Amino acid sequence: MQELQIVQWFLDLHPLWQAFIAGTWCWITTAIGASVVFLNKGVSRKFLDWSLGFAAGVMIAASIWSLLEPSMDMAESLGLVKWIPATVGFILGALTIRLADAYVPHLHLGLPIDEAEGVQTKWRRATLLVMAITLHNIPEGLAVGVLFGAAASGIDPTGTATVAAAVALAIGISIQNLPEGMAVSMPLRGEGVKRSISFNYGQLSGLVNPPSAVIGALAVIFIQPILPYALGFAAGAMIFVVVEELIPTSQRAGNTDLATLGTVIGFCVMMVLDVSLG
Repeated sequence: MQELQIVQWFLDLHPLWQAFIAGTWCWITTAIGASVVFLNKGVSRKFLDWSLGFAAGVMIAASIWSLLEPSMDMAESLGLVKWIPATVGFILGALTIRLADAYVPHLHLGLPIDEAEGVQTKWRRATLLVMAITLHNIPEGLAVGVLFGAAASGIDPTGTATVAAAVALAIGISIQNLPEGMAVSMPLRGEGVKRSISFNYGQLSGLVNPPSAVIGALAVIFIQPILPYALGFAAGAMIFVVVEELIPTSQRAGNTDLATLGTVIGFCVMMVLDVSLG
């Protein structure tokens, strides 16, 4: 009974609050992953590669069922050519992250600091690692917020963009955020950084989720005509991150089959969550 009351309380909230709570939960799970540093000094590279593959699978499935499919359904209901908003939004989302990738200083997991990307900076390795994870947490937060805003819009006659679908997306992203926190905190600890500092850097990478989710929801609630484009935008941003960062990083250490298996499992988990809850 208490669980039902909590669910009803959440459903009665304004979509902006729903997006904020979901984004905050995604940040909390990142912090939980980072907190493993207090229990162990190292983590297997095989496990990290599997986890990165898992995250890639979750994001691919979420892009299809949680974002692109509702985008096309909404476009059709608005009398638009079904595939145009999804395609335009997808391209714009990918281009936006490409620009951020080109200019924001960051360092992918497992690379030496002299291979940092973006503009040249004197930032420390820890900061660059945090920025790499933060870059792909932004589209994740936007995706969650946009879907909560879409559910509130009421312009999707097929019912694919619902609060349940938004919750399913948030659950999927929060699951894959667990290893992301570890991907920052554990390597730093292995380099001799204090546990508390390693944890702080790890959880900081997820701090962008709540504001990103609110911004996504705010945009589509108050500018409803952009909604199908916004869904495509979030999908394009996430797919760019998957192809440019997650998959290459997961296979850099030679654990190709293991990382690929993680991608398959992550895809299936998100697909089941979206279809069953959404």
